[in-house]
Amino acid sequence: MKKIKLITFDLDDTFWDINPVIISAERSTRDFLEGYIGKQEWGSMSDFLIFRKKLIETDPSFEWDIKGLRRAIYQKKILEAGYSQENSEELVNKCYKFFLKKRHEVTFYKNVFEAVEELSTSYSLGVLTNGNADINHFGIGKHFDFSISSYDVKSNKPEKGHFIAAKNKYDNLEYDEIIHIGDHPINDVKGALDLGINAIWFNGSNENWEEESIKEPLQFDDWSKITKLIESNYE
Repeated sequence: MKKIKLITFDLDDTFWDINPVIISAERSTRDFLEGYIGKQEWGSMSDFLIFRKKLIETDPSFEWDIKGLRRAIYQKKILEAGYSQENSEELVNKCYKFFLKKRHEVTFYKNVFEAVEELSTSYSLGVLTNGNADINHFGIGKHFDFSISSYDVKSNKPEKGHFIAAKNKYDNLEYDEIIHIGDHPINDVKGALDLGINAIWFNGSNENWEEESIKEPLQFDDWSKITKLIESNYE
């Protein structure tokens, strides 16, 4: 068995459930913005996704630049309310800052803190996320050597950027000396395996493995099990 030196982690839906966080942050930020520009028609979720898709078509970088995309959404609403381009900037900044604060109001899954602290005594740890959460916003951040976002590498997992950047943080580190842990079968598991990185699937909902073209990876459903799982399968 190859000796493991580095363990990387996804964040959203791996350390916490992201859906209620984003829904709450979105609603709260809309209310915050309407406090400045008055009541707005936001449409259905389908309408919002279509609007989001159109913005990405105008600027493909929004695929990985989540901050830029969200700022563009707020700016469009502000301009429609009659603000000038110049005067909209300050309010866009306020809205994004407000959203980001709400976006970090997460509830970690049980045993995450304990597992990360224990693993940090034996391995280097890092974060690889397609989102814009900052692990250093939380006390748990002290256990991580680095955090790499889509904005940092100008791409989203399962593309190779995150994984290559993580490997390049260390001299003489090989891909098979890394474990990546995440909830997404494609973005996390396949993305890692494609480069020869070991992958462990966080399967918190106890779902069946549906990716027939990918060998079912090691998996766990409770963070209290991860240390033993790693020790039993790797050096």
